[in-house]
Amino acid sequence: MRLVTYRDSIEAAARLGAVVDDLVIDVEKIGAHAGVSLPSSMLAFIDLGPVALVALKKILGDRNDYWPVGAALPLANVKLLAPIPRPRKNIFGIGLNYVEHVAESSRTLDTAKELPKQPVIFSKPPTSVIGPDDAIEHNKAITRQLDWEVELAVVIGRTARRVSEEEALNFVFGYSVMIDVSARDNRRAGQWIYSKGQDTYAPFGPCIVTSDEIADPHALDLWLTVNGVEKQRSNTRHMLFKVPLLISDISAAITLEPGDIIATGTPDGVGAGRTPQEWLWPGDVVEAEVSGIGRLRHPVVAV
Repeated sequence: MRLVTYRDSIEAAARLGAVVDDLVIDVEKIGAHAGVSLPSSMLAFIDLGPVALVALKKILGDRNDYWPVGAALPLANVKLLAPIPRPRKNIFGIGLNYVEHVAESSRTLDTAKELPKQPVIFSKPPTSVIGPDDAIEHNKAITRQLDWEVELAVVIGRTARRVSEEEALNFVFGYSVMIDVSARDNRRAGQWIYSKGQDTYAPFGPCIVTSDEIADPHALDLWLTVNGVEKQRSNTRHMLFKVPLLISDISAAITLEPGDIIATGTPDGVGAGRTPQEWLWPGDVVEAEVSGIGRLRHPVVAV
């Protein structure tokens, strides 16, 4: 199932939808028509657990392409937001999680050339999140080294505390796409949050694909272009630390809660690793995709 958060007009409140073909089906409205109480927000839906997914799947399956008036809208006529427009807490970012990216970072970003022995974890605050087609802000007073990173995002579905690797994927609600935007010249004494956590630095979406539709999160192609020119292309099988280990490692000390997001790291091809180095500037357009999930597109604007 592909779930989105959308608005049907500029003034409208954000609502939860399920994508069926080229339509967005309003989850709360279709539930009400079927006599089932379902929420209007992604976080509230995730909080309900597997029972909500089972109920929604049944309702959608029973429709046979007949949709009650007001419950279905053309996908082209709505504004998609980030699937979780305002996460409850910081996004967990994973640094240096693809071998080739470790090598390029050691050459240009003063990170160690040795492969990390444990996941490298940083965070991005909720205020960094933007949705599909929203602008990435370039503030020349703060950075002249704005960089890109395409990543698979993992959305947690139930509370995970000290879970094993073997159990970890059972705690995943679904998967999405994230661009980890980074101001490389804003790292401070080895700390990354100011570099990676600025406003608009976490493009997220366009949907969450529920975990039952992705048999193996380590068999997904991912790529990124700038102005139509390919900069990154890889596959999630090349992750150094796989998703189960990331969940197990974080939950060993920090409780993961429903709706929490893990951005699982990026492959090589970032701007800082190129010769000569390349950066994002106002007027650029960044596009990123993870196969089986969807594509993000974002202009870069001056502020």
